[in-house]
Amino acid sequence: MRQKRIKGVDETLLSSRGVIVDVIKLTLPDTTIAIEIGSGKGDFITNLAKDYPHTHFIALEKNKYVCYRILEKKESMDLNNLTIVLGDAIDLETYLGEKQVDQIYLNFSDPWPKKRHHKRRLTANTFTPLYLKILDAQGMLQFRTDHEVFFDDSISYLEKSFELYDINRDLPVSLYMTEYEVKKRKIGPIYQLKGKKRHVTKAL
Repeated sequence: MRQKRIKGVDETLLSSRGVIVDVIKLTLPDTTIAIEIGSGKGDFITNLAKDYPHTHFIALEKNKYVCYRILEKKESMDLNNLTIVLGDAIDLETYLGEKQVDQIYLNFSDPWPKKRHHKRRLTANTFTPLYLKILDAQGMLQFRTDHEVFFDDSISYLEKSFELYDINRDLPVSLYMTEYEVKKRKIGPIYQLKGKKRHVTKAL
């Protein structure tokens, strides 16, 4: 969906108010780290940050106008445990160190339905090596979508690298939902899975 332009919003404004706009190594506290990749307008991650003040959250979003909406929520809720990054998932290895992240959230990312575009999906093999690198040994990935075919395809992608569990094809309403999820629940079911890194045992 095309996002509306917001007059006066640019990288200079975002940076002046604390949004990370350069592809750099993030300076983060020594605590539990959770990242939402593709945060939309931020309802999901800001509510998590409000309820879990001892976890540090990262909102990664590549649209500057959407980042501004997250920023508005962060400031109104006084969330000191939330870092907003205007950037792309392909740069995760630069933003974050090896095994630095405890939780990854992928919420309602673009399903890229045409086969020639499948490599762009955030659950595809293009991105899973990045997740494996930044996730702690006990780290968790959570994926949520309203697109059943995308969900089934994502199971086949992710099960190669993650031990999948809690696969749910009719997710109940929760306290932590994106704006998009609230809208789509009126039409059909929401799908969710969780996964932990597979641990490969080397042969002696």
